[in-house]
Amino acid sequence: MLTILGFAMIATFLVLIMLKKMSPIAALVLIPALFCVFVGKGAKLGDYVIDGVTSLAPTAAMLMFAIVYFGVMIDVGLFDPIVRGILKFCKADPLRIVVGTALLAAIVSLDGDGSTTFMITVSAMYPLYKRLKMSLVVMTGVAAMANGVMNTLPWGGPTARAATALKVDASDIFVPMIPALAVGLVFVVALSYVLGRRERARLGVLTLDDVLVDEKAEQTETVLVGAGGSATGAGKAAAPAGGSGSGSGAAALGDAEDAADAADDDGFQGLDPHRATLRPKLYWFNALLTVTLLTAMIMELLPIPVLFLLGAALALTVNFPHIPDQKARLAAHADNVLNVSGMVFAAAVFTGVLQGTGMVDHMAKWMVDVIPEGMGPHMALVTGVLSLPLTYFMSNDGFYFGVLPVLAEAGAAHGVTPLEMARASLVGQPLHMSSPLVPAVYVLVGMARVEFGDHTRFVVKWAVLTCLAILGAGILFGIV
Repeated sequence: MLTILGFAMIATFLVLIMLKKMSPIAALVLIPALFCVFVGKGAKLGDYVIDGVTSLAPTAAMLMFAIVYFGVMIDVGLFDPIVRGILKFCKADPLRIVVGTALLAAIVSLDGDGSTTFMITVSAMYPLYKRLKMSLVVMTGVAAMANGVMNTLPWGGPTARAATALKVDASDIFVPMIPALAVGLVFVVALSYVLGRRERARLGVLTLDDVLVDEKAEQTETVLVGAGGSATGAGKAAAPAGGSGSGSGAAALGDAEDAADAADDDGFQGLDPHRATLRPKLYWFNALLTVTLLTAMIMELLPIPVLFLLGAALALTVNFPHIPDQKARLAAHADNVLNVSGMVFAAAVFTGVLQGTGMVDHMAKWMVDVIPEGMGPHMALVTGVLSLPLTYFMSNDGFYFGVLPVLAEAGAAHGVTPLEMARASLVGQPLHMSSPLVPAVYVLVGMARVEFGDHTRFVVKWAVLTCLAILGAGILFGIV
């Protein structure tokens, strides 16, 4: 019964958000609460939620201060050269823009943090997508898949979890897997080329002169600092990468405020080269601080939430030494912080009920039990296929610590090594990054102003194909 209810709860959640009958945050809270009552454990709902919140609190803290940190870095101009480089490469060509999105997301993913990747990628690419009226779900889908492939880096999370669960070395898992993952990344770039050709056929090719706003227009309109969006009123900061009404831009003054209110949201809203928050004299300090922060994160010198907390405090203090300016920056990013952290805590209800009621355990056991006995020698292949739905419908912790050891035990009885099982378990990551249980995906869709249901409908089929390409390459190269 718990197995049926678990799958029913997940299916109900996905259907309601994809049909836009409920917002994700409401569905993440109300649906598991209702199913908790169905299970007959409504009296323990509070305990399950507290357990879920406790487990996800570090993630929420990391996201909160990461948004503040990278928002400040966008404000002060750290990523302006990246944006200019992307603009120069893309040349207002939809095909190049989509391919550029995949490449940028893959490069930035080297830091091992999905939220960071999405913030930088959306901030750089959103203005072009909006100005050319390109599909924003193409941007979110391509970014999520590229990040999913790169998420298999040893410091990205899944590889470390698999190594810990099966008591093997992370490098022994990852290094032989590199050829298959390279195929997956090439597949994502090729897919972005195909999607870009579709967008080019639909929209045509413009020149940068057609896209960029001339200097006179920039002087009379509010130019958003982040990734675009309309101003919500006189004196309000603009949204960084689509933050629902407040963000990282400097408030417009005088007549510019009235012009901003009348501005078309589809107009090009780029990185204003004259914004008041720029700190060109501190560029190398901010660059060094960011590199140091990412290096410390990769080396695990401190927990990631602590690193971002310290980094955000230091970045604010050095770049904006006056307290009113610091308050302004915090207020500018408060909307994104609230939306993302609220979504994380809502997801804590969902995961808390899934785990507390035992639904996850029963679902995993059922999945293992339905595997035919004759598939024993092919458990690596089975694990690779199962990693797609299982890492989508449950957290990485639930899959790698709850399901993978059971699958590995079954494989060991037929001579399948733990390393083969661990490598196969990484196959589903391109799909996992769009799971409703991954906090970073809400950063992506929130900053891009894309409905989560629209993103899901678009990305699932392409992400599944990416996973199968990795799995096929792994089999072909004898890795799994």
